[in-house]
Order: sequence, then structure tokens, then C-alpha cells
Amino acid sequence: MRHLLILASLLFIPLAPAPAHAEVSVGIGIHTPGVSIGINIPAYPRLVRVPNYPVYYDPYLRVNLFFYDGLYWVFQDDNWYVSAWYNGPWDWVDPFDVPVYVLRVPVRYYRLPPPYFRGWRVDAPPRWQEHWGRDWQDRRSGWERRDRHAPPPPRAPLPAYQKHYSGDRYPGELERQRTIRTERYRYQPREEFTRRYDEQRSRGPGQQPRGESQQPRGEGPRPHGEGPRDGGRGPERR
Repeated sequence: MRHLLILASLLFIPLAPAPAHAEVSVGIGIHTPGVSIGINIPAYPRLVRVPNYPVYYDPYLRVNLFFYDGLYWVFQDDNWYVSAWYNGPWDWVDPFDVPVYVLRVPVRYYRLPPPYFRGWRVDAPPRWQEHWGRDWQDRRSGWERRDRHAPPPPRAPLPAYQKHYSGDRYPGELERQRTIRTERYRYQPREEFTRRYDEQRSRGPGQQPRGESQQPRGEGPRPHGEGPRDGGRGPERR
């Protein structure tokens, strides 16, 4: 009986709240109206420049999160996702459509690299052409070539206004996100993908900037000779 009383008392001891930036919560998921990718970023990320690239990353998060040309990019479970806000909702992006400067981020800036990154040079981009196969390489030929003497394009300004929206204040509704971003972020994107993404998201949920390809990973390009992953289901759509 005494052991039962001790156990019951422990169950009611309140836990100290964890710091908002201590770690990404994995497994909670981000639901409607985008794609659930199983992460939750509780506060505006501490973005740091990737040297010599127009890209930012957060060295404190255990997630492959990047910021480029006004959008957040996440590489999770062999898929690329994009969002205008740091905690989604996220949209899956066909590997054929990922901008080259996102693809060129060196291996060392992936905070949660997949196993197949092992053995690759940390100061060079991932070997996407080996992983995604010949079809991808043929269509994205030259993605890795960069003029070392030419300065990189200017970085997009950070959306610092999003610092004021965390926890319960985070705008989960797309319409609210669009309104705030339109009012507070005046950057004009340089990438065609970003312009297309903004246009399609402004039309409402269900529109994604993917051209003809509409299937998440498992239906798109795969490493040469490899079959579909996860039964070809791809990420969960809410």
C-alpha cells in the first residue's frame, strides 16, 4: 500500500516547463491544411548564415531547417517541404523543383543528416545525383556547378516579425498567415519557385507549387534501381 501511495503522489508532481528553444518536439505533427511531417518548432528559430551562401540555418535545432528567398525549407524523411512560416503548415516539394541554392547547402549544416550522408564531404553539398538517380540528374544537370569567383546572390531579409508569434499566438490558419506576411514582409523574391508558391498559396488551401508532379516521395525520383519507399504512400496528408 505504501508503494502505491508513493507512486500516486509522483504522478501529481508538476513538471518544470522546458525552454521554448531547447529542442524540437518530434512526433506531434503539423496538420491541416498542409502535410504532417512530425515536427513542432515552438518558437522563431535562431537563424545563422551559411557562409558564402544566400541561405540561413538554425544550429540549435535538431531538424534540417533552412531559410532561403523568403521561405523556410525542411528536409525530413527523404522529402523536401516548404512554408512561409517557421512552424508550417508545410507543403511537399518535388525534388525536381527544389532551388539550387537549397540543394547546394553543405552536408555539415544538416542538423539531422540521413544515414546515407555518411562518408560524404562535410564541406560539399549532398550527392543528390547519386541518391535520386539518373532521371533527376538529367533534369537538374549543372545544379552543383557554381562560379567560385562570382558573389552569391543577396540574402533575403529574415522575417523577424515572426518572433512575436509563438505558442498560442502562432497563426495556424493560412489566411491569417497570409495577412500578417503581406503586411509585415515586403521582400520581392528572386526565385521563380518562390513567386509561384506565393501566388498559389494566395488562392487558398489545396494549391501547391509543383507543376504536373503531385506525389510525395515514393512516387517521385528515387535512388537508381530502388523501389518505392513506405509502400509508395509518402507523408500523411491531413
